[in-house]
Amino acid sequence: MSRLAILLALCAMLIAPAVAHEYTVGSLHIGHPWSRATPKGAAIGAGYLKITNNGTAPDRLLGGSSEAAKSFELHVMSMENGVMKMRPVEGGIEIKPGETVEFKPESYHVMFVGLKEPLVQGHRVKATLDFAKAGKVAVEFVVESVGARQGNDDHAMPGMPHH
Repeated sequence: MSRLAILLALCAMLIAPAVAHEYTVGSLHIGHPWSRATPKGAAIGAGYLKITNNGTAPDRLLGGSSEAAKSFELHVMSMENGVMKMRPVEGGIEIKPGETVEFKPESYHVMFVGLKEPLVQGHRVKATLDFAKAGKVAVEFVVESVGARQGNDDHAMPGMPHH
């Protein structure tokens, strides 16, 4: 094997864990937590992720915390009479056995309320998710561009549909 091939293989092993970040706790799989960059002075930011329950019993995301904000809240957006509305989710979000709950723009999301500093693209926001059965899980939300529609999508533009 050439020196170049060895060097490329080593680089791939070092880079891969930094790009893909997933977490498994018990029967829950947490995929790619991400957030959008925020402008200076913004008081809130949003976080997104996917949670899959590979077990036989339901679990419930009750909330969480982050040192980046004063509070961490679960919210949902819905369309009511042609108007998009956002509201807090009371009692947490159930993840049924065999199902995936996706936190994404214009749906379920976490809110970082009372940001201590702006969320900067390329940085990570440490947070702890609190589940009824799985307990507390430390995760990091990767901060994507301001207009990102999904994690690792720096080419999306605000207001444009994403397929």
